[in-house]
Amino acid sequence: MARGLDHIVHAVRDLDVAAGAYDRLGFTVGVRNRHPCGTHNRLVQLSGFFIELLTLAEPDKLGSDGFSQNFGRYNQNFLARHEGLSLVILETRDAVSTAAEFAAAGILASDVVRLAREGRRPDGSAVQVAFSLAFARDAAAPGLMFAACQHHFPENFWNPAFQAHANKACGIGGAVMVADNPADHHIFLSAFVGERDLAATSSGIVVSTPRGDIAVMAADAFAQHYGVAAPDVSEGPRLAAMRIEVADMAATVRHLQASGVRAEMRMGRIVVPPSAAMGATLVFEPAIH
Repeated sequence: MARGLDHIVHAVRDLDVAAGAYDRLGFTVGVRNRHPCGTHNRLVQLSGFFIELLTLAEPDKLGSDGFSQNFGRYNQNFLARHEGLSLVILETRDAVSTAAEFAAAGILASDVVRLAREGRRPDGSAVQVAFSLAFARDAAAPGLMFAACQHHFPENFWNPAFQAHANKACGIGGAVMVADNPADHHIFLSAFVGERDLAATSSGIVVSTPRGDIAVMAADAFAQHYGVAAPDVSEGPRLAAMRIEVADMAATVRHLQASGVRAEMRMGRIVVPPSAAMGATLVFEPAIH
């Protein structure tokens, strides 16, 4: 069964500055959460998907455990080079069986790791949330990490009150990678998503998932499509853009203009460039559902 997009990590050096930027973009941003390995995050929930604003606030807490190595230290190394989108994470109902699928395909990066922390409801009351993750690697993109995530207490995590946004964001359209040769990632993405059929386009390749899609584009195609420079891929492919669906494009435009956010219309989409979004290209587009 194909796995849909669960969340994307946006790695930043200053978590509160990033939260302020997302607030100006019109998102409802959650409170600061802390992980045992020293990473802190603030979350933006959409329907069935979330954006994880993440920083390594307490590097002295990094250990030798799987979560520290494959998540904490990975993002530490990522942030030593740049800010931006660092991980695409898919949904799974069973991280152990997904890890077995990854192992059979030769893409498993670690044993399944579990993370538990305290969460907060909109009224401030505490709840328990926990996740199990199976990490994966693409041999053609050694600088990137991927994962699938199982929510153990989804009823404590997802909340409609956190999914109401001034910019009318309502869902995830997809993630966009940039690579020298997009076709090199066909086999990995097929195994990672659990979907054999990938579409080849003039810009690269696209794999559809039950929630959003993952595209891999060449740098020149990315620049032409979105009107912004592609990230430097001289050291390997990069996760470059996140496509966010909105319920009312006119309302989105009004909010961004009122907030003074730098953005441009491009092919019926609103594009916020990396210079205004801490290394990421954020694309607002009409919801198709």
